[in-house]
Amino acid sequence: MTDSNETRTRILEASVRVFSQKGYHQTRVDDIVAESGSSKGSVYFHFPSKERIFLALIDTFTGLLESRLHESLEKEEHGLQQLDSALQSSLKLFQQYRGLAKIVLVQAVGLGAAFEEHRRVINDRFAAIIQTRLERGIRDGSIPALQTEVAARAWVGALNEIVIHWIYSGDSDLLETLPALRVFLLRSIGISEERIARNLK
Repeated sequence: MTDSNETRTRILEASVRVFSQKGYHQTRVDDIVAESGSSKGSVYFHFPSKERIFLALIDTFTGLLESRLHESLEKEEHGLQQLDSALQSSLKLFQQYRGLAKIVLVQAVGLGAAFEEHRRVINDRFAAIIQTRLERGIRDGSIPALQTEVAARAWVGALNEIVIHWIYSGDSDLLETLPALRVFLLRSIGISEERIARNLK
């Protein structure tokens, strides 16, 4: 990693800490400068505004989420196992990057059109990954026929709500929600609890 990339990464890591503590409106670029140990010139070299820093964090989280999902999906052969793997990896990612999750799912709400567009893109990309796996599950016979786009968006909405509640509640272990969430989501696409228990031990 070049010095420039290292500086950019350090600024983003510091921004996560500052934004998650102070919120978007109360955060000043000077706060990020101080937290990152960089000069104001370095911060503005990489990010011309506070908004661009915030949007870069959203993009960073989107990239992490997509990467983790694709990695986990490649490990499983059939649609049902792939969906479960995607669910687990998503929860692990949110838990690992709680500060980023707070920025994307909580603080970005209501900040204006640019932020909402980024949030919509994240939801669309996440839903598309789930929809693709649902369709594959239908083709291989592990999932009954259904409206995959509706189901995928419902999954995204349910996961967002679980994670947002976890962020606000201050609970430590998001993965404790996995067993109940797994059963709920898989039953929503026509999978019986007996089959869930049999196939996803």
